[in-house]
Amino acid sequence: MTEPNFTSTPAAERPNDAVDVAPLTEPVLDPSQEPQGVTRSGKHLSRWQLILRRFWRSKGARVGVVGLALILILALVGPFITNWDYFYSDDMAFLSPPDSVHWLGTNQGGFDVFAMTIEGLRKSLLIGFAVAAIIEVLAALIGAAAAYFGKTVEKVLLWFTDLLLVIPSFLLIAIISQHTGGRKSSTWLLILLLAAFSWMLSARVVRAMTLSVVSLDYVTAAKFMSVPSFVVIVKHVIPNIASYLIIDFTLGVVSAVMSETALSFFGFGVQKPETSLGTLLADGMTSATTSPWIFLTPATVLVITLLSVNFIGDALRDAIDPSSKSGGQA
Repeated sequence: MTEPNFTSTPAAERPNDAVDVAPLTEPVLDPSQEPQGVTRSGKHLSRWQLILRRFWRSKGARVGVVGLALILILALVGPFITNWDYFYSDDMAFLSPPDSVHWLGTNQGGFDVFAMTIEGLRKSLLIGFAVAAIIEVLAALIGAAAAYFGKTVEKVLLWFTDLLLVIPSFLLIAIISQHTGGRKSSTWLLILLLAAFSWMLSARVVRAMTLSVVSLDYVTAAKFMSVPSFVVIVKHVIPNIASYLIIDFTLGVVSAVMSETALSFFGFGVQKPETSLGTLLADGMTSATTSPWIFLTPATVLVITLLSVNFIGDALRDAIDPSSKSGGQA
């Protein structure tokens, strides 16, 4: 019996059917299959950095950001570049078409359409963003409180929410604003009325999302450490549902602007001597065929504003939702 030979054999003397063992090397990753939250350089991204990257890859997001930026610049800079005040009437130019003096013409009363559109845009944007902000604050606090405290507090808050849902809000806002129209405080009263009857559905969604957050370990630990309930809700609960609140805020701006426009169009919202896009549309309807610049100017500004905010809201939803493929990979 011969002893086995464990000495190495030169490569030239090895038989042809010998098997070489491949050296251990790191696998080559496909760049298109990079893990989410990690860049090609190996740098880890935070959640909000990842959301921002996914958001900016959407074409709709870019269009929306550019469009909204132009609208905001127009609202801020417009009063400084126009030669006319929105409340000043030119007695020598009634229903004047666009020219070098009145860039977008005048209306039936001789008021400059460009100056009035700028003022109406400023008013509508103020109402839209203010109403949306108030809605999110109310929805976050009431919805989170209902889920956090539960029992009697939850029953009372849900009963109050359901009660407001069945109240004819449009009718009440129209009646109240009709008696306060034209006053300096009428705009802020309209903001409060629109916000007071618009937060209920958002609050219900916040409550449903909060139910899964209050059972987390760090929330339970904060309760046992006697941390005040308001602090727990504001610092630990609401930040976990901030993504929904951001998306709902953008949709709330669109809804508030459309509600204000509808109310003002029928004479129940912003009323003279103040102006908004809704009142301008109502004034331009009577002469839309004979003097189209009166109607088309505020209508165009309104459409661009709503489309831009809608594009931003859709892109934010796709960027925040991890199951969506619209935002692509980071």
